[in-house]
Amino acid sequence: MSEFKSDFLRTLKERGFIHQISDETGLDDLLAKETVTAYIGFDPTAPSLHAGGLIQIMMLHWLQKTGHRPVSLMGGGTGMVGDPSFKDEARQLMTPQTINDNIASIKKVFSNYLTYGDGPKDALMINNADWLLGINYLEFLRDVGRHFSVNRMLAFDSVKMRLEREQSLSFLEFNYMILQAYDFVELNKRHDVRLQMGGSDQWGNIINGIDLGHRMGSPQLYALTSPLLTTASGAKMGKSLSGAVWLNPDMLSAYDFWQYWRNTEDADVSRFLKLYTTLPMDEIARLSALGGSEINEVKKILATEVTAMLHGRENAEQAAETARKTFEEGAIAENLPSIDVATDELEAGVGLLALIVKAGLAATNGEARRHVQGGAVRINDTAVSDERRIVGTADVSADGVIKLSLGKKKHILVRPA
Repeated sequence: MSEFKSDFLRTLKERGFIHQISDETGLDDLLAKETVTAYIGFDPTAPSLHAGGLIQIMMLHWLQKTGHRPVSLMGGGTGMVGDPSFKDEARQLMTPQTINDNIASIKKVFSNYLTYGDGPKDALMINNADWLLGINYLEFLRDVGRHFSVNRMLAFDSVKMRLEREQSLSFLEFNYMILQAYDFVELNKRHDVRLQMGGSDQWGNIINGIDLGHRMGSPQLYALTSPLLTTASGAKMGKSLSGAVWLNPDMLSAYDFWQYWRNTEDADVSRFLKLYTTLPMDEIARLSALGGSEINEVKKILATEVTAMLHGRENAEQAAETARKTFEEGAIAENLPSIDVATDELEAGVGLLALIVKAGLAATNGEARRHVQGGAVRINDTAVSDERRIVGTADVSADGVIKLSLGKKKHILVRPA
């Protein structure tokens, strides 16, 4: 479609969010003439979402910004089954308590991006356990299950890939598709939801919901998916060398989150400014035109803007200032991540490799040893080459800490406690 009438689709298109739409003209007309309620489902598989899920949250943000009502659906019911889409094996089943704890933890992030409340355009936070846990199985089979063709479900890419690899797909997981489709119909009935959004791997599941709605008498429903993102070098979004880039501040500090975006590859900067910040498009065009050494300044702007939305402007600017002091002045910045080590432990002496692991700069002693042998480890900005080095109270600087560094960008302050 050359030009959308609705602000929402126009915004999504120019910022690079759109992969597929089930009926472009129909959805555009609907968005142009009324307030549309749309949802995205989130799996409570961990206590926090990671940066890979940020594109979905930003879609809901722009939906509300352009005058519509977003729904963040927590998979409290479907989480008991687990989404098999494009997975090599079945997910580990979680207890109801773990699911509820994860949902309570995940919820905290959304209010940084969406305004929740009772108004016609205020966001809703809904848990599909509200209707799925009370289902009568025989009634569900008769009223909902009869609308599903197993032949068609077997044709979905997500299922085909599992079967082609001769990896088993349990009956439990097969039911996930039916439950997700039913969510769409139920949300339409309860909250007049007309659009489901998600990553492109969810296309088959969403279309299932549209078909089910059609068979069960729902008004026309719509699907919109975003591209599955990888970085320019092919890495998965939301994963860094040291693990997942969590959104919850108790699982990843504002400083580490800022650093993840500061380390964006040059080729991704313009795309990420469009997807993950709310900077105006003309400003993004100006920043994208900068090259050479100026690209590093643009990366700092990207990091600060993305971090400000999640952690607040003050924390984002503090992270930027911490990085500036650490890298440009070589100073020890108080806001660097830190760990406490008992004073008596330091007096006795701690092995360097054990300390690197304790600080989270390596997962194992073997990995820590490789870092030391590669010349990547420094204590108080001095390179260390002896893997048997003992770290003790003599290493505590005048600032009262030991600065342990891996490469140029990872620093941990070891504080005697």
